[in-house]
Amino acid sequence: MLKLTKLATAAALVAAGSAAMAGEVEVLHWWTSGGEAKSVGELKRIMQGKGHTWKDFAVAGGGGDNAMTVLKSRVVAGNPPAAAQIKGPGIQEWASEGVLANLDATAKTEKWDSLLPKVVADVMKYKGNFVAAPVNVHRVNWMWANAAVLKKTGVAGTPKTWDEFFAAAEKVKKAGLIPVAHGGQNWQDFTTFESVVLGVGGAKFYSDALVKLDQKTLTSATMTKSLETFRKVKAYTDAAAPGRDWNLATAMVIQEKAAFQFMGDWAKGEFTAAGKVPGKDYICAAAPGTASAFTFNVDSFAMFKLKDAAAQKAQADLAAAIMGTEFQEVFNLNKGSIPVRLNMDMAKFDDCAKLSSKDFVETAKSGGLLPSIAHGMAVIPAAEGAIKDAVSQFWNNDKMSVADGVKSIAKAAATK
Repeated sequence: MLKLTKLATAAALVAAGSAAMAGEVEVLHWWTSGGEAKSVGELKRIMQGKGHTWKDFAVAGGGGDNAMTVLKSRVVAGNPPAAAQIKGPGIQEWASEGVLANLDATAKTEKWDSLLPKVVADVMKYKGNFVAAPVNVHRVNWMWANAAVLKKTGVAGTPKTWDEFFAAAEKVKKAGLIPVAHGGQNWQDFTTFESVVLGVGGAKFYSDALVKLDQKTLTSATMTKSLETFRKVKAYTDAAAPGRDWNLATAMVIQEKAAFQFMGDWAKGEFTAAGKVPGKDYICAAAPGTASAFTFNVDSFAMFKLKDAAAQKAQADLAAAIMGTEFQEVFNLNKGSIPVRLNMDMAKFDDCAKLSSKDFVETAKSGGLLPSIAHGMAVIPAAEGAIKDAVSQFWNNDKMSVADGVKSIAKAAATK
């Protein structure tokens, strides 16, 4: 994580105050695909309805790595946006640099503490103060399937275990179609990896290995089995996967070119945008072996310190709008996620969202609610990045032995 000098921090705050126009909010995000872009448009509409000017600062790249690189350069240069899409432990790191705004006044007025699950509220705070506003809850451990492809290839229902999955994948492959739609970024590899680890080892194993980064767990026989299963999944992807964006992989499932995709529920936004209906055109199911668990990814916007009073007012209105019922409903209907705000009416949501919401509540009680390491919710960015790279190196190098893959990932997890 970038360490800002006191001078750079001061410059950032002075420049932010002088550059910000009254009533303008510049928002850095990476929601550029169909369903995501439509969702951002709703926030822009709400802000414009309050009389503010929306300045879109979109940086393409599904995992947000590109956006973080741009954000760091902007902050060092003394020109941060009013709000930026930051989440998980990354929020705490930015807050420790002294560049984030205190949102407690807005949070108290809007009753955020009573509207958010404590596990989520704590992620949005630094030293007890709100510094970020949560947008939604994504379930990461989803498996998406094209109903027509399953029927055409003789696959009865969605596989609930990895053995059932590989039997289904073999049928799809023999029919001349692609079993698993996958893309080329390392975060996509990691998304699949964490669902495999969860499905093979269970919730406690996942937590010990990928949240606590316990070395004994990371080098265990269960992790060896996880990597063996992970490699087997790779065998059912197509040769053109490297470099492919996640939404293009989703399109392969939508267009009946592929049977399955392992991806968070933002993928549902793509199905919705294509006019597809859950239960009819496509199926949403927990990844094999993970039905009693829920890996979560909470999108949020951290607010940067601004000196101009009008800019602060626009920023506070943005934070309130993000947590408001109107945006929470419309945004999540578009995005495929579920509202982070408790006691929301789910009547307008589809069966996938209702299942997600039900499982979210149940796993919070059972201990199966787990932060996604692939999506920046579980460990510090440095460790996450190192493990992500190690996982992708294993995924992309068929000559690397499973034993070496286990060693590589365990070594990466020791990154401080």
